[in-house]
Amino acid sequence: MTSPKIAQNAPYVVEVQTGKSYWWCSCGMSKSQPFCDGSHKGSEFSPLEFKAQKDEKIWFCGCKQTQKGVICDGRHKNL
Repeated sequence: MTSPKIAQNAPYVVEVQTGKSYWWCSCGMSKSQPFCDGSHKGSEFSPLEFKAQKDEKIWFCGCKQTQKGVICDGRHKNL
């Protein structure tokens, strides 16, 4: 398996809105980080959906190494 590109060595903090879907970039190549812009096409990567359950701040993973879906789990601190 190919490793994703590290887009940023920190999370992206985003204010999400209840009921809205956000498509997180898993490949690290999107120019619209932390969200997908289709740059993964032709690769083994696919975006992951995050559907907001409430209005809140979400820390989306920027290093693409998280083991918590799309949410930062601090792994960037060990890179």
